[in-house]
Amino acid sequence: MINWDEFEHIHVIKKLKHILGAWWNIDVVFTDERGALRGYDSGKAGFSNPAIAALVNKEAGQASIAELVTRSLDDLRTSQNRFSLRKWDMVGFDVGVFPIMIENDCVGTVVAMGFFREANFTSRLTEIRERLAAFGMSGEVIEKCLGKLKFMDDHERTHFTEVCELVAQEIVTLHLEISSREDRIKELNKELGNRFKYDNMIGKSKPMQSLYALLDKIKGADSTVLVQGENGTGKELIAKSIHYNSHRKDKPFVIQNCSAFNDNLLESELFGHVKGSFTGALKDKKGLFEMADKGTFFLDEIGDTSPQMQVKLLRVLQEGTFTPVGATEMRKVDVRIVAATNRNLKEMVEQGTFREDLYYRLNVINIRVPPLRERKEDIPFLTDFFLNKIHEAQGGTKHQLTKRALEKLYDYPWPGNVRELQNEIERLCVLSGEESKLMAELLSPKILEAGEKNKVQGSRLQGKLKDALEDLEREMIREGLRRTGWNKSKLAKELGISRAGLIMKVEKYGLDKRKIARA
Repeated sequence: MINWDEFEHIHVIKKLKHILGAWWNIDVVFTDERGALRGYDSGKAGFSNPAIAALVNKEAGQASIAELVTRSLDDLRTSQNRFSLRKWDMVGFDVGVFPIMIENDCVGTVVAMGFFREANFTSRLTEIRERLAAFGMSGEVIEKCLGKLKFMDDHERTHFTEVCELVAQEIVTLHLEISSREDRIKELNKELGNRFKYDNMIGKSKPMQSLYALLDKIKGADSTVLVQGENGTGKELIAKSIHYNSHRKDKPFVIQNCSAFNDNLLESELFGHVKGSFTGALKDKKGLFEMADKGTFFLDEIGDTSPQMQVKLLRVLQEGTFTPVGATEMRKVDVRIVAATNRNLKEMVEQGTFREDLYYRLNVINIRVPPLRERKEDIPFLTDFFLNKIHEAQGGTKHQLTKRALEKLYDYPWPGNVRELQNEIERLCVLSGEESKLMAELLSPKILEAGEKNKVQGSRLQGKLKDALEDLEREMIREGLRRTGWNKSKLAKELGISRAGLIMKVEKYGLDKRKIARA
C-alpha cells in the first residue's frame, strides 16, 4: 500500500529524521505491518549510530526488529497507548515503535532507535558492549555507539515522541495525497480512454473524436437523428450508443431494417394490425412503434422505403400518431427516432425518390459515420480489440499481427469497412492455428493484391500506353467511388472533370455500384 521508496526521499521526512539525529542521535527506519524493513537502501542509508547501521544490515538484526515491531503492535492493540517505548533486548538500548495508521488499519511503523528512558543507565552499558561484541563489532564501533546513546527525560521524550508521530502522520498525509493523485490520473486516463472507445466504438482518429464529441452533445436531447454511412461502418452501434446514453436508456430499444419486408409486411411490423385485417391476421398484434413507446426506435435502411411508406412514417415523426392495419382509431406514442442509411438521401430527394419533407424531418441531427479508409490510423486499435475479443471467447493462443501484415491492412481500401476488417481478423486467427504471429501471407488475396496495385511499380509496364492509361483511370474512378460513398459530384471535383464526364466514364468502364460492392 505504501510506496516506501518514494517516501524515503521526501524532503519533510528527511528533515524530521535529521532533527531526530541532530537533537538526540536517534536513527529511524520504516517497517511494514509485519516488521520487515522498508524504504531502506543498505548502500545509501546514513545512520548517526554506527552500531545501528551494522545491525540493520544483518539478517539477525532485521529479524529482531521484525519481532520487536510485532510484539509492540500486539501490545498496542490491547492498550490505549498510541506508541510503544521499550528495551531492544537483543542489544540493550531503547527503541520507540510508532504505528502508521490509515483508516484505522496499521500499514507500517516508524522505528526510532538508540536512547535510554532511565537516568540510571550506566549498568546497561556493559550489557550493550557484550551483545554488540557478540555480533562481531570492533571495540572502536562499540565505543562510538555508546557515545551516541543519550538519556531523555520526560520533557525531551515528549518532544521526541511528537516528532516521531509527526513522521508517521506525514507518511499518511503524503500517501493519501499520492493516492489521490494516482486516482485522478487513472480517472483522467479512463476519460481519455473513453475518447478512444465510446461504448463499443473504437477509434482515436480525428473523425472519431469529432463523432464522440457530437454524441456527447446530443445524448440529452430527444431530436430525431439521421445516421449516414456505408455498410459496415457501425451505424447500429451509434444508434445503440445514442439510446443507452440518453434518459430513455431504461426503456425499449427497437430495431427494424426497412429493406427486410415489402410494404404490406413492413406496415404490419411497424404499426401492428387488428384481428381479421388481412388473411392470416388471427389476432391483434402490436407494432414496433407501440413496443418502442417511451424508448428509441432505430429504422435502418430508411432510404429503401417506398413513397407510400414514407408518408406514413412522416405522420409518426410529426404527430407521434399512427393507425394499425385494419384499425379505425389512431394511437399515440412517444418514440425517439434514429434512422440510418447507406444511400445519399439528398440526391434521392433531387431525383424525386425520397420525400423532401421526410428528409428534413429525419435530418434534424445528422451524423456521418466515417468509412474505415478515412480513419486508417484506427486500424491497430480495431485489430487489437478484435484479437482480444477472439482470445477471450475462444481461449488458446493469443494472436498478434506482424508489422508487414499490418502494413497490408493499411494499403487496402476496406469497402466493407469495420465489419470487413472484423471478418478478416477472424479468418486470420482460424488459418493461423496455434501460431501466435499472424503473417501477411495469410491475408485474403484481395488485400494482398490491393497492396500491390497501390504501388507505382505494380502498374502496367507493357502493352499500349492508351490501354495502360485506361487501366489507371478505371482504378482511380473505382477507388474514388468507394472512398466518396458513390458521391459523383464530390469525386468529379477531386478528379478535375465534370459530373457528366464522370458519369460517362462510369458507364464506359461498367463501374455500377453493385459491381464495386462485389469486387
